[in-house]
Amino acid sequence: MTLEEQIKQIKTVNKQAMKESKLRWDSIAKPLNSLGKLEKAVIKIAGITNSHQVVLDKKALIIMCADNGIVEEGVTQTGQEVTAIVAENFLKKKASVSIMSDYTHTDIFPIDIGVAKDTNIINKKIAYGTKNFAKEPAMTYEEAKRAIQTGIDMVGELKEKGYHIIATGEMGIGNTTTSSAIAALLLGKSVEEVTGKGAGLSNEGLNRKIQVIQDALLLHKPDKENMIDVLSKIGGFDIAGLAGVFLGGAMYHIPVVIDGFISAVSALVAARMNALAIEYMLPSHASKEPAAWYVLQALGLEPFITCDMCLGEGTGAVAVFSILDMATAVYNSMSTFEQIEVAAYQPLS
Repeated sequence: MTLEEQIKQIKTVNKQAMKESKLRWDSIAKPLNSLGKLEKAVIKIAGITNSHQVVLDKKALIIMCADNGIVEEGVTQTGQEVTAIVAENFLKKKASVSIMSDYTHTDIFPIDIGVAKDTNIINKKIAYGTKNFAKEPAMTYEEAKRAIQTGIDMVGELKEKGYHIIATGEMGIGNTTTSSAIAALLLGKSVEEVTGKGAGLSNEGLNRKIQVIQDALLLHKPDKENMIDVLSKIGGFDIAGLAGVFLGGAMYHIPVVIDGFISAVSALVAARMNALAIEYMLPSHASKEPAAWYVLQALGLEPFITCDMCLGEGTGAVAVFSILDMATAVYNSMSTFEQIEVAAYQPLS
């Protein structure tokens, strides 16, 4: 089956399971809808997983790691060598998200989908980094498809291993440049509106980053109706891989949590390939990057937390796991009005 055929097979979530989940929430001995977004999240997960019995015991974090040739243009504060160093630290509990994952009992799966050197993490390498899209397309059309397929297949593997929910993360020096380029194109906004300082550019560096993106969009003229064309011209392997993870979540009925800006742009790419994929996505936080809110609004999603985070790696997505754990604990364990012999709350107009 081709990639395109797989994507067309995505179906809407199970509305009956969502209805049953809502009835469960309304039977619990508390004011109706009083846990707000937490209730909605559990109901959504019921629809995704085809069951009102919501379990999130086995959690995974997929971190797509890749380098970006655009760093040659001086759009970052650090060099490509940092990508491999940080990527290999994920399994050594030396990265922020490693500590957070340990705390939330989340298993980490760092994927080398395009790091510029060989690494000791999971090898799904498409190429040794993308090309410099200031001068040529970032990757070939076929490489973009392979990267998307890699993300889809990774979700399938985790489904077989019994995972209930997946967080998304990324690591790749230069990937706020690729994400800003895609966001400007897909959102129809100016490059200035959607581009931030990333991991710490000066004002001069930010201006250079904006100019590089503007010039690349004029050079390549990516077709915003064709996501593979967009990814191949101005994207990154990490973004393409994560887009595949979001599509895979929809194919395999596993909820996938969006992390920050780069992850959200990947989710937007997936949504433009099949809008039903949004039904399988959960937001986490609003990144400090300028376009983060714009992208979430385009997806019709509201963040659970606003902490001015901009680290990436999956830190925001993993942070939300604790909130979801508390929500499911109440949902599964709290007494009902009937059990405590108290009259239930009734909906009021």
